[in-house]
Amino acid sequence: MKPTNVLPSVAALYLLATSVAALAAGDPSRGANVFQACAACHSIKPGEQLTGPSLANVWHRKAGTIPGFARYSDAMKKTNIVWNEATLDRWLTNPGAFIPGTSMTFPGLSDPKARQDVIAYLKSVSEGNPSAAAAQRGGGMMGGMMGGAARPDMKQAPPEGQVVSIGHCGDTYTVKTADGKVNKVWEFNLRFKTDSSNFGPQPGKPVIVGAGMQGDRASVVFAQPSEISSFVKNACG
Repeated sequence: MKPTNVLPSVAALYLLATSVAALAAGDPSRGANVFQACAACHSIKPGEQLTGPSLANVWHRKAGTIPGFARYSDAMKKTNIVWNEATLDRWLTNPGAFIPGTSMTFPGLSDPKARQDVIAYLKSVSEGNPSAAAAQRGGGMMGGMMGGAARPDMKQAPPEGQVVSIGHCGDTYTVKTADGKVNKVWEFNLRFKTDSSNFGPQPGKPVIVGAGMQGDRASVVFAQPSEISSFVKNACG
């Protein structure tokens, strides 16, 4: 029997292993850029919960256990998954398939390189890499409502954002702000929200934030839910 030359096969396996290792390594800097799409719902600041939980210390943490986040789905709370390279890759590929019943609406990243870059970035964040903070620029209050800027401190809202009174009559809210202006808003286009975080407004001093493609919608943000009904007055008299 003629001897088989195994050297080409060994070389091929070595190249394959090298390429897989390079793919798995990921690049935190590229991952920071990819993470911009996630930053509207996830902060990388410890304790800052947005639509989703803070991802500041997600590495090697059991899923559904970020302190201070109260909106986990039952499916997430019941799983025994621990976040690492393998589990995060499966999660980022297709969250709904990996944890059926999750409330995560993100459809997934089809590009394996992009997934590995994001994973490398999240690992870097958890390890306290200072350069990781760059991706926070893409975050923003309430899913980018402020145009992708860093989350604002509502306690420092300018006069045009400070609400002093809200009246309601028929289908219209009349909102007066501290700069003396009066805005009339169709009731369907005005939302009332609360923000009890350190970035929220001071008690009794709600803040109005514009929204909508045509600038015809707005949200009034209160410090606590109990303030809403007491603040809105009948203006039909």
